[in-house]
Amino acid sequence: MKIEDVLLELKNEMTIVLVTNLTQQAHRLADRTAFFNNSRLIEVDDTQRMFSDARHELTRQYVTGDFG
Repeated sequence: MKIEDVLLELKNEMTIVLVTNLTQQAHRLADRTAFFNNSRLIEVDDTQRMFSDARHELTRQYVTGDFG
């Protein structure tokens, strides 16, 4: 959690690219999220929108825990 606190502070001053497979962490930290599957970009959107109303079915399944 301390690392996340630092990242939240730093994102006000710089762009941070965070690669994680922890959906909850992405939801807590990211302003925008990109979802990749098998090295293919599936979707990019505002994080809140992606987690509440993903456009792609595979993304929806991943963020709800039905896949992955």
